[in-house]
Amino acid sequence: MGQSECADRAVLRVLSGEALSPPPAWMMRQAGRYLPEYREVRAQAGSFLDLCYSPDFATEVTLQPIRRFGFEAAILFSDILVVPHALGQDVRFVEGEGPRLDPLSGRVEFEALRRHDDPAIFARLAPVFETVRRLRRELPAQTTLLGFCGAPWTVASYMIGGRGTSDLAPARAFAQQDPGLLDALIDRLVKVQTAYLVRQLQAGADAVQIFESHAGSLPDGPDPLARFSFAPISRMIEGVRAQVPGARIIVFARGSGLDGHARVAEETGADAVGVDWAVDLGALRRRLPESAVTQGNLHPDTLIEGGPALDRAVDSILEATHGLPHIFNLGHGITPQTPVAHVEQMLARLRRPR
Repeated sequence: MGQSECADRAVLRVLSGEALSPPPAWMMRQAGRYLPEYREVRAQAGSFLDLCYSPDFATEVTLQPIRRFGFEAAILFSDILVVPHALGQDVRFVEGEGPRLDPLSGRVEFEALRRHDDPAIFARLAPVFETVRRLRRELPAQTTLLGFCGAPWTVASYMIGGRGTSDLAPARAFAQQDPGLLDALIDRLVKVQTAYLVRQLQAGADAVQIFESHAGSLPDGPDPLARFSFAPISRMIEGVRAQVPGARIIVFARGSGLDGHARVAEETGADAVGVDWAVDLGALRRRLPESAVTQGNLHPDTLIEGGPALDRAVDSILEATHGLPHIFNLGHGITPQTPVAHVEQMLARLRRPR
């Protein structure tokens, strides 16, 4: 990748602190079930994990929204649960229900996991890195390629609970019953996922995002956001940058509230703060330095609604971030029932001359 090519990538420019008008855009879960072309590939692939582990299929579905909409960034098609799968935990996806894992209920299951330095982990994940390499070759030169992983607490909560739950009760109870074992699990995830992000960057990703999808459901105790979320993420970011100096990293701490969002960059070292839909973006921007980079905030339900409400929401985000470095995105992933025409409306409103 030449320096001139990198300089033309709008998302990277914003991650470096530049304010662009209009801001570059991408969407979380932009390769997914709302697209008919995705559903066609998904039907061919077999299981969802087969899709994630097939460079042919994963490359194709990652490219689909770039071809259709011209987003300024493509995010690798994969899933945060490929990491526990590579660690040796049974992971499967049930159609219409989501992921299912054999729950990690105690030390017996923990000891059965692969150690962080087991070569079998990255042999299992090798197809993901091949997908990244292919994407970097096939994407337009101006398109930023994003890799990703889940934050340690979020991934641990799935490993313990065996599925997503509304309040993460199994993982929160686990933290009270055996805090030392939870610390050991988080430590292993920090080490494995640091190496996982480094390999994505080395394979061709321009930047990476860490998804703390469950920052709003943390164990009890003093400042659980720091202890269970921000401190492990900070260790990951330090570890990534020790091997890839200057690596650009976005942290999305969904559900952490206005105060939590305001703490993300300072406490984790992230280059950009992913903003969920529940946060007042204008209020957040007033609490952050002008140089701070934000991303997201559009409610996925507003994208479903479309019409004047969507136009107003786009305009509100543009007003709150005018003259400030911001990447346009949703405040959570796009949902399958979203009309394609509403994505087109959103982008037309965003990109219209001003």
